[in-house]
Amino acid sequence: MLPRVSIITVVYNAAADLRLTLENLLQIKYENLELIVVDGGSTDGTRTVIEEFSLHIAHWVSEPDDGIYDAMNKGLRMSSGDYVWFVNAGDYAYDSHVLENIFKGREQYADVYYGETLVVDDCGEVKGLRRKRLPERLTWHSLRKGMVVCHQSFIAARDIVPMYDLKYRYAADIDWVIETLRRSKRIENTHSVISVFRQGGASTVHRKESLCERFDIMRRYYGLPVTLFWHAVFLFGVFAPRYRKMGRKMAM
Repeated sequence: MLPRVSIITVVYNAAADLRLTLENLLQIKYENLELIVVDGGSTDGTRTVIEEFSLHIAHWVSEPDDGIYDAMNKGLRMSSGDYVWFVNAGDYAYDSHVLENIFKGREQYADVYYGETLVVDDCGEVKGLRRKRLPERLTWHSLRKGMVVCHQSFIAARDIVPMYDLKYRYAADIDWVIETLRRSKRIENTHSVISVFRQGGASTVHRKESLCERFDIMRRYYGLPVTLFWHAVFLFGVFAPRYRKMGRKMAM
């Protein structure tokens, strides 16, 4: 039998996004799937959407939580799969065969499977693949350059993943990915697009706080000199195009 995959979806006041995600996930052609939905006690009709799809959902809860990573921890505790895959409300699988393509026909399985991510805007318009270049060979050292792999395109064995560290409000995902990779013996690049990611989210809205948390996480794993260097590279990439644009305007 193919490995059991627990798809965990967290949501808060995003009924339309949740419907989009669940409709997509139910199209996945995979015989050993477990859908889990964790709602933070929404007041916009999200619970009604969950109840509508409840026959297809293995476990769900709708109650207040302490933020997105607390919700993700709840999902991990409810999961029973060999692998876990976080596909949050508004995001979805790239196609219906994504899990079959990863797991079918194998005699041995990796600890982690990762791949590309297609990015869409709030209207669903395709913007292209994620800008950060995906490493050909991903290790925990790869993340010294930042979040080089999208959380939604990262499928990991449940018995090696940690709980999310709740002291981080906006960047616990990078800490979780690094620690999962540190515990992994075999990490496989699928060389395929795994998920579709909708731009936005808490780390985008709270960009300053997220960057501060990421700096602390990276310093803890990689040391201060390496962290300073890669943050300088990141900031140069952000601001250099703006200065070049300003220079062109002044030249006119």
